Amino acid sequence: MSTPLITTYENTCPARTATGVLRLRGASEPQSIHDGSLTIEPVLVSPNSAFGAEVSGVDWSRPIPPEMVKQVRLAVPEILPFQDKYAVLIFRKTGLDNARHIAFSQQLGDKLEINPFFFGRENDRVGEPLLFDVAKMQQDSSYHQQRSKYSILLSHGNPSVGGSWTHFADTRRAYADLPQAKKDEIEDLIIEHDLWHSRWLASPAIYSNPLPHELAAKPPAYHRLVQVGPDGRKTLYLAAHAKTVLGRSLEDSQKLIWELIDHCTQPQYVFSMEWLSGGDMVWWDNRQSMHRANVYTDQMTARDVRRSTIIDDGALAFGVSEEEKVAAGWTPPLAAGP
Repeated sequence: MSTPLITTYENTCPARTATGVLRLRGASEPQSIHDGSLTIEPVLVSPNSAFGAEVSGVDWSRPIPPEMVKQVRLAVPEILPFQDKYAVLIFRKTGLDNARHIAFSQQLGDKLEINPFFFGRENDRVGEPLLFDVAKMQQDSSYHQQRSKYSILLSHGNPSVGGSWTHFADTRRAYADLPQAKKDEIEDLIIEHDLWHSRWLASPAIYSNPLPHELAAKPPAYHRLVQVGPDGRKTLYLAAHAKTVLGRSLEDSQKLIWELIDHCTQPQYVFSMEWLSGGDMVWWDNRQSMHRANVYTDQMTARDVRRSTIIDDGALAFGVSEEEKVAAGWTPPLAAGP
């Protein structure tokens, strides 16, 4: 396997404020929005974009009624869908357990991703098929041909000593700010997303040579690089799982992919959420954002966060067709011999 261009990021996080709340980066002082029982505090705000919001006013002690889910998803000024507008929603001290975490996730889509338990369910600390024990800038499950729509990450217990953060990048605003020449270059590109590639990036010694049955169990997925997001704006769909651009070499592909990731992760497109207490929860849209945890250090204690993932059911959920792949330069793999 060739060596890709690997970019590492410094472990930098905003300092906690004196009051212990989220510090906003690259944004003016947010203005609270009130809608029914909900209070919405936008995070990153620019003249033509808003990314991320803290939401309060949800009674998490009871099952969330369908009308509240609809309100959370649809209520905001300009009548734009709420989740679609902000892409990342933060809720504090929800008190949810595994069962209610799953129940809320199931209200947001018909199908949740199943944990494959690669190392056996008996070795998974949580052991729940609909939850992932979670810790690269990434978009969850882009390596599935039917990709994910939302992810919901819930904190259990006390946050880690030494600072526990999750960083989010706005791939919509990042795309909008690209030079027109770059937009023209990438408009029709198709990306191969490969689980084994991202695992290799994380641990080359362990994942340098996946076995044939592993490759067969999780083949690559193919999605367009430039897509139209749920709010109608164009967005970049890529992150650590992105391996090659169809029709380009691995080296040239990785140079372009990491050029775009570096562009998306500039401070003006990124905010960092600190996990302040058990029950903190963040719900984000994988189709128009990237995320990553801060790197662990030996001064930090372990954190306990668990993720559910809601499968996409939209028009772009299944990526591109075989015909589109071939037209972009994809060659079908040779069939295995008898």
